[in-house]
Amino acid sequence: MTTRFSFPSILSRFAGWIGAASLLLLASPAFAEQRAGNIWGLAPCVTVHGEKIDSLFMIIFWLTATVFVLTQGTYIYFLIAYRKRPGHKAFYSHGSNMLEVIWTTAPTIVFLALAIYGNRLWEEIHRPAPSNSLVIDVSSYQFGWEMRYPGVSGQLSPIDVRKISDDNHWGTDPANPLTAQDVVTTELVVPVGRPVHLLLHARDVIHSFYVPEFRLYQDCVPGRTIGWVWFQATRTGNFQIACNQLCGTGHYNMKAPIRVVTEEEFQKWLKPRQDKNAAPASSSSAPVAALTHP
Repeated sequence: MTTRFSFPSILSRFAGWIGAASLLLLASPAFAEQRAGNIWGLAPCVTVHGEKIDSLFMIIFWLTATVFVLTQGTYIYFLIAYRKRPGHKAFYSHGSNMLEVIWTTAPTIVFLALAIYGNRLWEEIHRPAPSNSLVIDVSSYQFGWEMRYPGVSGQLSPIDVRKISDDNHWGTDPANPLTAQDVVTTELVVPVGRPVHLLLHARDVIHSFYVPEFRLYQDCVPGRTIGWVWFQATRTGNFQIACNQLCGTGHYNMKAPIRVVTEEEFQKWLKPRQDKNAAPASSSSAPVAALTHP
């Protein structure tokens, strides 16, 4: 038996599919984690460097949008103005060398300007951290994060990445008095308005330190110390570190809280932890966050 489909029946089936899909889309937020902020665009920016990155992004966006409107508008105009009509005969046009030069030169100039500006911004972001930066050691592992703050001496215990192991997460020297003073936490707490210099490590596989609101993304590589990452928060708030590098079965849940607080609140949080770990400092002061690479 042959089934015949009429246009109304096909239309009704299509409407049914659209309705079912709409119900599914409307119900899906109930099963998903609610997200705060602008879900259609960039996450709110809370760092100095992030604002400069956003400015470059917006320049490229509006430039691209303008070119899109102009080119598509011209395309639509030509479709209408030169459509097939009785009494109008098509003719061949070889083109214009002048126009070819203009629309080849203009994009070249724009791309070079964006490349030069982007390169300068990249160098600014990756320049050495200011001398008054708060130095924090960040260790990534399957599947979590740990942070190490300087103790009462104001100095992090020196590390050797070759000594990082399950028993020595930081590669520090247990005999060094500074090691006992280090403050280790599972949350990143930083003061607003102060430069923060991060030292990134990985204990096992490649992880990625990713904070959308900071416009910050950097891989953490085993056997290396990534020491060129720093930022300065512009406002207080609660955020989250996410691993953005597929690192194993628990990758989806590899996260840690970030709290950006005032300087006063930061000192109230850090000082009791420093006092708890207080110990006599070594007579020979080690340099801040001294690093040893293989």
